[in-house]
Amino acid sequence: MLKLGLIGKGISLSQSARLHVLLGRMCGIDVTYDYLDSEKIAGFDLIGQLAACAKAGYAGVNVTHPYKTEARKLIQRRKRLPEALGAVNTVVFREDGWRGDNTDYVGFMRGYRGQFGDQAPGTVLQMGAGGVGLATAFGLHGLGAERILIHDKDADRGHTLVATLKAGGANVAFVTEPDLSDAIRDADGLINCTPVGMNQYPGSPIDAALLGGQKWAFDAVYTPVETSFLHSARKAGLSVMTGFELFFFQGIEAFEVFSGAQIDGDAARIEYFNAYPEALTG
Repeated sequence: MLKLGLIGKGISLSQSARLHVLLGRMCGIDVTYDYLDSEKIAGFDLIGQLAACAKAGYAGVNVTHPYKTEARKLIQRRKRLPEALGAVNTVVFREDGWRGDNTDYVGFMRGYRGQFGDQAPGTVLQMGAGGVGLATAFGLHGLGAERILIHDKDADRGHTLVATLKAGGANVAFVTEPDLSDAIRDADGLINCTPVGMNQYPGSPIDAALLGGQKWAFDAVYTPVETSFLHSARKAGLSVMTGFELFFFQGIEAFEVFSGAQIDGDAARIEYFNAYPEALTG
């Protein structure tokens, strides 16, 4: 039995449980995956909840909004993470201590390579500097992006991400609102890491009229899978990567960390869509 869970706030709609249970079934492992919602736990504090999970026999837990940064401060990072990447979304409990990982970071890179192969990211304009934006931006740096341009309506948050990336050695700059249209037109790749495009926040963060000269686009939103942004990007001739790829590969990476198993991504994809065909459309 592999006991896993997710710690976060307002996580009732998460699809992580069904992915981890399915991956366990593929490996012949019985998996339980609990939702540990801070809104439903009296007197919640992160370190106390992690300690309780370790004592209760959890192999590990995923950590999501708004606790990824706090978790990074509490947990020793795994060596594969950049030192400057100040967030973890996966905690593994071992006898020699707790280890933190960020499978959004490695999952994004795995998804990118699966979708675009060895194509270099080039110059990339990323909308959004929140938690997932932190991971994808470091992923872009890991993939060898020539230049990373960050825009966020919260300029302070955007500048903070830029400073963090610079500390990690990236060629990065913040893009102000007046310069945004030109930056979008001149980019090789476009990324949406804002909530715009989710079922509850319809629309697109990028004007369709600005699309056409770029090479590729990625939307971190996966409910729905085919967002307005990606629909416009496809129509304009860009190659696209959906948010499902990030969800899928960060989950596989986390399960591999938890279990020590190696997952065949192609086989897991077939199994997942056979079990949950609605995931194709979100």
